[in-house]
Amino acid sequence: MSVLLKYKRYVVGVVCMSFFIACFVSCQQYQKNSTHKNVSDESIDMGKKLAATYCQSCHLLPDPSLLDAKSWEKGVLPMMGPRLGIFNNGFEQYPSYRRDKDVDKDFYPSQPILNVVQWQAILDYYTALAPDTLVANKDDVSISSDLSQFKPIVPAFNDPVPRISYINVDTVMAPHNVIICEVNRKGIFRFNNDLQLHDSLYPVGSIVDMSMKKASAVACNIGIMVPNNGKHGTINNLAISRNNKMSYDTIPMFDSLRRPVQIIVSDINKDDKEDYLVCEYGNLKGALSWNENLGNNKFERHVIREVPGAIKAYVQDYNNDGLPDIYVLFAQGDESIFLYTNKGNGKFEEKQLLRFPPVYGSTYFELADFNKDGFPDIVYTCGDNADFSAILKPYHGIYIYLNDGKNNFTQKYFFHINGCFKAMARDFDNDGDLDIAAISFFADYQHRPEEGFVYLENNGNFNFKAYNLPETQKGRWLTMDAGDLDGDGKTDIVLGNFSAPAMIKSLVPFEKGPPFLFLKNIGR
Repeated sequence: MSVLLKYKRYVVGVVCMSFFIACFVSCQQYQKNSTHKNVSDESIDMGKKLAATYCQSCHLLPDPSLLDAKSWEKGVLPMMGPRLGIFNNGFEQYPSYRRDKDVDKDFYPSQPILNVVQWQAILDYYTALAPDTLVANKDDVSISSDLSQFKPIVPAFNDPVPRISYINVDTVMAPHNVIICEVNRKGIFRFNNDLQLHDSLYPVGSIVDMSMKKASAVACNIGIMVPNNGKHGTINNLAISRNNKMSYDTIPMFDSLRRPVQIIVSDINKDDKEDYLVCEYGNLKGALSWNENLGNNKFERHVIREVPGAIKAYVQDYNNDGLPDIYVLFAQGDESIFLYTNKGNGKFEEKQLLRFPPVYGSTYFELADFNKDGFPDIVYTCGDNADFSAILKPYHGIYIYLNDGKNNFTQKYFFHINGCFKAMARDFDNDGDLDIAAISFFADYQHRPEEGFVYLENNGNFNFKAYNLPETQKGRWLTMDAGDLDGDGKTDIVLGNFSAPAMIKSLVPFEKGPPFLFLKNIGR
């Protein structure tokens, strides 16, 4: 064989081998799940770039690994399509609110922003690279059942199908009270510190929050609990007379609100008149706003941020300039915690402190100084599983973020709780550090029912020991509060049972559980 012929064969062999390697590398560029192995890398590449452009324009870009393929394909993406003017894909009609009279006609784009090929590329990116199944519990820490810090007490109050939407340990009134609100009867019920019912009032609406005063309160009526776009919410005054009886002003202070979930009374502009900060959670639309008190029962509404999802806010002067500032969690779409620094004259400077993927389902946060450096840290929970991806998620739970002193926050701690809804940081055992009490509304009730209520005892250096009480497994806890109900100097806990059917069916009938549960602090 001639040298030239050998050389030609060598060159052909190298070219063929290079082509084979290139094809192999191309085929192995993405690790696809078992149901989408035939999706092309080219389509995934295009979808990845398009998602970064269009999905990220509204919220933090979620990674495909955050959900399983089915949840992307059948849940989340069909709800996202209409936001881009895409209302169907082949023969599949996407859900939307186009025919909802409470939605503006120009809410959705009049024409598709992406063509069919581009939209399919986004579908391919998320559905092909997502796991077949999302594993939520593989690294879970065991939760001990021998919690001796609290004694569970069931009140002698009958509610055939409890739907408690709000619970509060009222330490403003003396003696202290427990207040619960129930959406089936649309009532407000007050119990003394012996848990005896001494006053009730209904129907008043679906109350989900109150701002307590000495002989009165301001009540936040969400209107309709389930997601909707209507303006059915109101803010009403609640008075408590000398004979300790409640009366409800049916003429609202503020009406036509989009599912308000929190009301805070504060002198925002420092003119010695009470203003009102309102979190309108909404659905497609909502807002964080404050109502300026002009005197003579007249108010002017000022919108701070007009997006849905405002769920929890705190008003405090963090920089000690005499002006109240606002921390707020938004939980719908662009899930974030913001700080609004009050610059005076009704003006605020916005800073985004933390941002979370929209699939997290943010539910609550608190400001608490865990490392005792004088700066407020953040304890944050996520676990709302009522939307378009109703599966257990490994990133649901309790997070602690430390403040560097300049309102920059870094994650320090995480404890996984499926469907976590609230976490309250208090020194429950009076040992000088902050413990955490938490509830879940979307717990894994079949395999891990103890995560419905979890107590994290702080043993120092962010080492927490997890506990549960078996009695807390009898309710589905939507709401919780902490306070010294019996006046013994120790912080107690109350839990409110919203006994709607759960995503994961419980072996315990929650509707037969107590309307609320009192956890009396019997520790030191």
